[in-house]
Amino acid sequence: MPQSVPSLPRRVARTLRTSLFAQVACALVIGVLVGRLWPHAGTAVQPLGDGFVRLIKAMIAPLVFCVVVAGITKAGDLKAFGRIGLKALIWFEVATTVALVVGLLAGNLAGPGVGMNVDPDSLDASAVDEKTGGGELPSTSEFLLHSLPDSAVGAFAENSLLQVLVLSCLVGAALLHLGHTKVPAILPAIEQAQEVVFAIVGFIMKLAPLAVFGATAHLVGEYGLGALSTYGKLIGVCYAVALLFLVLLGLALKALTGLSLWKFVRYTREEMLLALGTASSETVMPRMMQKLRQAGCRDDAVGLVLPTGYSFNLDGASIYLSVGTLFIAQAVGVDLTIGQQITVVLVLMLTSKGMAGVPGSAFLALSATASALGVIPAGAVALLLGVDRIMDAMRVATNLLGNCVAVFVVSCWEGALDTARAKKVLGGEIAFVPEQAGEAEQGEPTEHAARQGRQERPEQADGPGRADDGTAEPAASKPLTGATPSASPSPLPDAPSSTARE
Repeated sequence: MPQSVPSLPRRVARTLRTSLFAQVACALVIGVLVGRLWPHAGTAVQPLGDGFVRLIKAMIAPLVFCVVVAGITKAGDLKAFGRIGLKALIWFEVATTVALVVGLLAGNLAGPGVGMNVDPDSLDASAVDEKTGGGELPSTSEFLLHSLPDSAVGAFAENSLLQVLVLSCLVGAALLHLGHTKVPAILPAIEQAQEVVFAIVGFIMKLAPLAVFGATAHLVGEYGLGALSTYGKLIGVCYAVALLFLVLLGLALKALTGLSLWKFVRYTREEMLLALGTASSETVMPRMMQKLRQAGCRDDAVGLVLPTGYSFNLDGASIYLSVGTLFIAQAVGVDLTIGQQITVVLVLMLTSKGMAGVPGSAFLALSATASALGVIPAGAVALLLGVDRIMDAMRVATNLLGNCVAVFVVSCWEGALDTARAKKVLGGEIAFVPEQAGEAEQGEPTEHAARQGRQERPEQADGPGRADDGTAEPAASKPLTGATPSASPSPLPDAPSSTARE
């Protein structure tokens, strides 16, 4: 007899129970409604979002350490790791410069601040100091010096990703130097610690809908929707420029790797929605690392490029800063020359690299740019106070996608990308397997791919396990990523084993 089709309410209930994307989307809608109808209640639930962000941030430093150390030792080549870092920095500089230039071109063409005729003396400059806490962006030398840890424990305690990366590289290099015979237990211990961290992230991710609800309700309740009318043109220009930049990014990804950015967005839709809902790309870094690894990127490339991009590849912030600078100048009646706009690009190329983790960093960068030009009143930066939070979604989405594209491109350049596997994963032919759960992610596309895989490989029930790409795999264990077929931790170079991704 044919099976009965579940009723619509049952299907909806099942989707809400099993799909993180559906849960986060519903939380986002409810948060907007609560913030709009009951603003005070919306502000009161802010700790839900803040608490989730704090929990995720607590896991980022140990995760980055484990992934980078394991990646270096598995690759077995410290020079290759250095090449990945150099190529990543080159890509970051090119991408952020393009973002700045596109933003300036759009600001000149659209003129978001033309006709506002704002008197700078009427603006409260002290509000900017309150927003930034009286801080300032570090100089280039200070930024580079701060990236070097003065305490191994302090790097983790302060959650400084650059310092953790430096420590990870040193530990990975030391393991390569000592070899498997001298420290046989270190690498397996690090990989086991990585499994523990991913398991904790899995537990925390169950709270994602509550976090999105709290963050969204607070944003709408505190800031309202009035800024949409006051700053409508500026908001429209920034979001349009971000969309144009992502189209250019997608074309570059397709040309250099043959992969589709749109398919990647579909593949990471839960993470993208969560990042937008919490206005933080750090909340999804652990899951993005998992998904990039399972999409064919080698561990060392993911572990180095993605965390470094959080400090060096702020494409969305670059767009906001360039358009915002022109908006402020146009609003107060200052006509910037071509030479002054080139100065804007050069200043922002430097200041945008020290923005990560600095409170009110966008206003500090804008103030530094205004001071460098000498023709825009510093107090005019206060014009953007009312619209800054509305720009979070644009900045988060653009920054996050820009960093993920960088991982794919740099991996491809270095030969650390399994392109065939990446296309299958992004196309839904291979299901994403959360490393903390050991089973396919729930949801219709993934379940369909899993069912199709079981139909095509019925022998899996009795025979040895198989990796997602169809290669044989020992039944006793499953690899950390689908692209590394070895069931046991990869030994260090002096032990006989393959050290490269097949």
